[in-house]
Amino acid sequence: MAPRTPRIVVPIDLKKRPWEQTLPLHNRWHPQIPAVAEVTAGEFFRVEMVDWTAGCIGDNDSASDVKSVDLSTVHYLSGPIRVSDEDGIPAKPGDLLVVEICNLGPLPGDEWGFTATFDRENGGGFLTDHFPCATKAIWYFEGIYAYSPHIPGVRFPGLTHPGIIGTAPSKELLDIWNVREREVEENGLQTLKLCEVLHARPLANLPSTKGCLLGKIEKGTDEWEKIAREAARTIPGRENGGNCDIKNLSRGSKIYLPVFVEGANLSTGDMHFSQGDGEVSFCGAIEMSGFLELKCDIIRGGMKEYLTPMGPTPLHVNPIFEIGPVEPRFSEWLVFEGISVDESGRQHFLDASVAYKRAVLNAIDYLSRFGYSKEQVYLLLSCCPCEGRISGIVDAPNAVATLAIPTCIFDQLLQDIRPKSSKVPTGPRLMRKPDVMKCTYDGNLPITRNPSAASSSD
Repeated sequence: MAPRTPRIVVPIDLKKRPWEQTLPLHNRWHPQIPAVAEVTAGEFFRVEMVDWTAGCIGDNDSASDVKSVDLSTVHYLSGPIRVSDEDGIPAKPGDLLVVEICNLGPLPGDEWGFTATFDRENGGGFLTDHFPCATKAIWYFEGIYAYSPHIPGVRFPGLTHPGIIGTAPSKELLDIWNVREREVEENGLQTLKLCEVLHARPLANLPSTKGCLLGKIEKGTDEWEKIAREAARTIPGRENGGNCDIKNLSRGSKIYLPVFVEGANLSTGDMHFSQGDGEVSFCGAIEMSGFLELKCDIIRGGMKEYLTPMGPTPLHVNPIFEIGPVEPRFSEWLVFEGISVDESGRQHFLDASVAYKRAVLNAIDYLSRFGYSKEQVYLLLSCCPCEGRISGIVDAPNAVATLAIPTCIFDQLLQDIRPKSSKVPTGPRLMRKPDVMKCTYDGNLPITRNPSAASSSD
């Protein structure tokens, strides 16, 4: 007998807002957000998702929607989904929830996505001191491939994956998150810069009732007010998985998630058609609506059996991920290196973040010599299937980070991007227009400029 088609446990109507869905969405982590659906271990089921903004970013010719986006709503998630075994016994705290990604993709009729940078006054990002303006590029899908009219001359297969997949925290774990994140926000570096070189504020995103959506819990009730003041934002990855943005979690992958509450309460969202390692522009994958077709299993007592706490309590654990067998094949790469020396020439001690920033800046400046604007390259490196590595972390004082770009994503008839004796470039120059859509930056924060950089765009 042929297997059944997957049961849709969380349907999505793209014409409706998140709170209007048949099963309302949520955008916070909290143990008291009630499950909206239930599945049985071994069952083949389907979860549909809006893009992380639920349609606030449009397929249009302006980046103003990115500049003014309300980041208090990040991210809209489908779920929670309660998981029980074949005997009807729910997953228990201390178990491992095994989530297998059988299939995934964009929602039919919505085969497009976007990549963007936030305005420095509203979200910022990894290189916000170099790129303070809100920008946006639209991507269209042709089967497994993506192309953009705003970044011409590139086409690549997507390694599609969910940016967020995780279980609900217990109240004890939620309290741990809120205490430690409030401490770093209130007592962390008071300068503008994080790690003395990365321009990032805030240092943490603390619970906030603004923009909060709690699924079935009705806004305005005493219950809603209490939970909204405690519920954790979905922005960082944590012990429960969450916003890990691991690009290789595609078809055939398995995620081994710790269970902290009865039923596990699995949630997922933030679908990406493609992403580069690090998602460096912050709104940096090809963001889209989509679906996951999943199967779950429960390993009883699996947390103690397989996960070693890296902290003071048994809750200080992290998921394990098993990468699937279906990935694009690339044979030729151009690799850019960075070291722990910032743009001012200052030496940092084994700082991998500074080294990766340097590697990304090196790649942006290099590719801008071939006719691209630097904004085009920044968005491209955030969403194409490039690979980032911490290549050295022991040789004081320099950590070494690398960024590898598959050369075949570039149209070889237009451009061979490798260095060669005949200088730059040998083929026809790519046109910088149309460029990515770009807003003005109206803030007063200082902008980092590299006086030695190529001058194709500032």
